[in-house]
Amino acid sequence: MCFVDNYSLAVAFCVITMFCWGSWGNTQKLAGKTWRYELFYWDYVLGVLLFALVSGLTFGSFGGAPEWGFVANLKQASAANLGSAFLGGIVFNAANILLAAAIAVAGMSVAFPVGIGLALVLGVVVNYIGAPKGNAALLFSGVALISAAIVANAWAYKLKEAGNQKKVPVKGIVLSIACGVLMAFFYRFVAAAMDMNFTAAAPKAGMLTPYSALFVFALGVFASTFIFNGIAMRHPVAGEPINEKAYFRGGFSIHLVGILGGLIWGLGNGLNLVAAGKAGAAISYGLGQGATLVSALWGILVWKEFAGASKATGRLNLLMFVLFLAGLGLIIAAGA
Repeated sequence: MCFVDNYSLAVAFCVITMFCWGSWGNTQKLAGKTWRYELFYWDYVLGVLLFALVSGLTFGSFGGAPEWGFVANLKQASAANLGSAFLGGIVFNAANILLAAAIAVAGMSVAFPVGIGLALVLGVVVNYIGAPKGNAALLFSGVALISAAIVANAWAYKLKEAGNQKKVPVKGIVLSIACGVLMAFFYRFVAAAMDMNFTAAAPKAGMLTPYSALFVFALGVFASTFIFNGIAMRHPVAGEPINEKAYFRGGFSIHLVGILGGLIWGLGNGLNLVAAGKAGAAISYGLGQGATLVSALWGILVWKEFAGASKATGRLNLLMFVLFLAGLGLIIAAGA
């Protein structure tokens, strides 16, 4: 099994996670020109599951003690740990469907900073309480700076809305907040099922490796999609209700875009779980959720979601980036 044995590499993995988690939403934006997000989401989930399976059968199976092997580890895992990772997938999926809805309503530069920013703050607290690791003063100082960055972004959004004749519905903010609260808890369920001592001769009895945990998590996401996305299709936040038949009317290229989005997110999640053993769950999760910064850059620079806004709005967005970078720097220092 491939694992991380030094902190610098763990941080590098978390930075890649940050870019993956902050970039997959672009595939939804691309597909959204002709494809409803509820239909996109089926392919996205297939991408997440596909990545988890392939990574488990490759990087999760090569080298190390046989007990660390992907299939062997799944066979010996306890029902409690399998259930915890599976539940993490369900909680994540509920949050992520809310995030996808928020992107459709409010755009990436709002949905990610509010939803994922809130998830970062709450999630770091939840994961640190569950498994304390790192300098608490630096860690929570970084979280405080990121909280200030979220406030700056919310203020910029308010100014943009006031100066724009096309107002984004308040439901976009509400959906983002609901997403953030749920998203804060999924990682703890997955991390609790894992043996973080990856370099040991054999894992603790009943515990999962990052690769097997990722796969069980993905199964939870896949299974719950039939419930959560079914509800979203019949009671959409925007547009008319649709049924499953509409999914099969999409062409190969549009399905491929959704699967690509899932693969990108899955890569980020896999690297993050592998890094958690060295960095600690709170720091690994916190750095990964710096995705807010990446997604806001995509929304502002590429998708022009703040086009035509005032200079004051631009200064607030600049302040958000500075505060976010400073906060992420403190989180990295907390685990050094």
